[in-house]
Amino acid sequence: MKMIPAIFEGHEIRRIYDEKTETWFFSVVDIIRVLTQQPDFQTARKYWNKLKERLRKEGNQSVTNCHRLKMEAADGKSYLTDVANAETLLRLVQSVPSPKAEPIKLWLAKVGYERMQEMSDPARALERARATWQKHGRSDKWIQQRMTGQETRNKLTDYWATHDIKKGDEYAILTNLIHQEWSGVSVTAHKDLKGLKTQNLRDHMSEAELIFTALAELSTRQIAETVNATGMPENKTAAKTGGKIAKRARLELEARTGRRVVTGENNLAPDSGKKIRGANE
Repeated sequence: MKMIPAIFEGHEIRRIYDEKTETWFFSVVDIIRVLTQQPDFQTARKYWNKLKERLRKEGNQSVTNCHRLKMEAADGKSYLTDVANAETLLRLVQSVPSPKAEPIKLWLAKVGYERMQEMSDPARALERARATWQKHGRSDKWIQQRMTGQETRNKLTDYWATHDIKKGDEYAILTNLIHQEWSGVSVTAHKDLKGLKTQNLRDHMSEAELIFTALAELSTRQIAETVNATGMPENKTAAKTGGKIAKRARLELEARTGRRVVTGENNLAPDSGKKIRGANE
């Protein structure tokens, strides 16, 4: 995880990006400090502790969704700190009477919470993604392949959700297993190869990388469905088998073309890395 502070109206909000789940986690105390307009950190922390206790008594589940991660404090040392994703924070904001509540909501939307609106209108997510990719110079062919791959991915995670696979770590474990099998590298190693940090790996894949990722995930789902794979052990077996099917296809293509499918090419700005070959064809 990487800590990358953000700024809201001159106030630093500590946040950590979880690469496995591609989720931002924000310091709850930092948000509370802004909402209560308290210049003193300890006062904000005490306010949060009292609020947390009240919400627990009321049976508010938002508090139970707050994790504890190490974050650097003002003294330069790292301490376990209550953190929450944007969805949980928006619920907590409702519990604090403050003129800053609405600005904080808008700010959270900008720094990592577009999905709340998209949950009620999935088409909005697709259109936003298409517009973003077009703005970044992706070709229509690449965009279509990216969206097709996402549909394949969604069908796989839908299967996992109904067969005893927990969203979060278990999704990430299976995803990495599939990726390792077909590509020969882990998701993290693939991102490192492309020079990516917080960026989405699939947004920086070539057409070939997208196609083989989709083939591996499609194969995994169909194999899992055939045997009604349930729970981690059975779905791990399906993931390995599905990944190996795509691996055999990748190796055969590489043998015939003499070109590697998995490369370090990306779609970062020109001064940050190379452009994907064929992205603008």
